[in-house]
Amino acid sequence: MSVPPSSQPAGVVMLNRHADGGRALALRRPIESWLARHAPGVALLVPDSPDAALATLAILAVRTRVVLVGGDGTLQRMLPALMRCGHRVGLIAAGRHNDVARALGIAGLTWREALPYALHAPTAALDLGQYETESETRHFVGRLSVGLAARQDLIARDLPRWWPLAARQFASGLAARTSGGTQALKIWVNGQLEHDGPAWSVSVCNASGSLGGLLQAPHARLDDHRLDTLVLGEAGPGVIWRMRRGRHVHPPQVSLHNTRKLLVDAPQPLDITIDGEPQTPTTRFSARVLPRALHVVGAHMLGVPTSERRAEIALNASAPAPSDRAGSRPLGHGLPLEPVPDPTPPPSTFPVPLQDEEPREPRSGR
Repeated sequence: MSVPPSSQPAGVVMLNRHADGGRALALRRPIESWLARHAPGVALLVPDSPDAALATLAILAVRTRVVLVGGDGTLQRMLPALMRCGHRVGLIAAGRHNDVARALGIAGLTWREALPYALHAPTAALDLGQYETESETRHFVGRLSVGLAARQDLIARDLPRWWPLAARQFASGLAARTSGGTQALKIWVNGQLEHDGPAWSVSVCNASGSLGGLLQAPHARLDDHRLDTLVLGEAGPGVIWRMRRGRHVHPPQVSLHNTRKLLVDAPQPLDITIDGEPQTPTTRFSARVLPRALHVVGAHMLGVPTSERRAEIALNASAPAPSDRAGSRPLGHGLPLEPVPDPTPPPSTFPVPLQDEEPREPRSGR
């Protein structure tokens, strides 16, 4: 059964002008026209830079509905402000691969279908991953990639868009394999040493897919309170091809681990990407799951049959246009914001890091 449209305030739409190599900017005029006709209380923002976008999100009232137009990298870059302010997030998939939108079942929507759904549909909490080094802490929605998987992320971004998706996946995987080799890794999962030796890559997955459909972790879900860690000890063409169908897990060469906490140690700096975005190479990092850390439109439909999800999308597409709630107030730039009933804002939703346990050596008999 479909859930009635949310009563949340109109909020704002924020378009990343740099998404998909700048192609997302072509949506600016059509979205402006749609909002003027169907949702005049909703503002369209097109910040010049990620820093400007973060600054804008930081001054919105807590729990404002923010519709992001972009891809996985857009969402990942905005996470600090979205988490700290408890904003409710809607997505319009306008990036290169849109793996988070695919996990939510909305990647195939046109912007005309996705926009009313993002404005009206209910939100629900999903999990995030937290990545930590000695010098920084970051968060991710879809996946953390190390080694070959990280190189594949970066190579795939530069391949021609007119190539078929399978060709881009296969070509980027082979190119990543030839551009680097295995590295000696020690990997602790939930405090237990699970790998000590050479590996091509490590993928820490919150969502099941990558690069537009490679099923690195076939059973991963955004709301299952765990991460799925894929350790790739073999990286031949057959593994890449089987990954398209989620049939690549064959221990010990290719192993998958249910993960709450992860620690990776290497003698040489590792190539790392978070939701496809490159990070500073490092020799040691940890990752952990943060349950129910972000409220996102469509998360309430995870695991629901496709027919019911389509009915939900159709219901919200025909819902009346959102209107400003009585008492909402502008904040400098005139954006319609959610009124705060209590003058004291709620506690920050920004998670407090947990203390790492000391890694233990393998149990006897393993």
